[in-house]
Amino acid sequence: MRRIGTVDRTAQGLAIVGVESDDVPDIGLMVVDESLSTVGRIVDVFGPVDGPYVAITPTGPSLTELVGTKLYAR
Repeated sequence: MRRIGTVDRTAQGLAIVGVESDDVPDIGLMVVDESLSTVGRIVDVFGPVDGPYVAITPTGPSLTELVGTKLYAR
């Protein structure tokens, strides 16, 4: 399991997370929170190469609850 980052905001039904490491996760990976509860799946990687973002389709909690949550790739 590796840390992706913290949910910055939501847009168009997706959670937007700034990637905090040099290792950008792949599209399709499952995403969990700190308690290992499944949060969703990565559906897009976008933005600048030196500061990419990932878009996550949520499957669990509501989008407003995800803002500020630390997420991890499985």
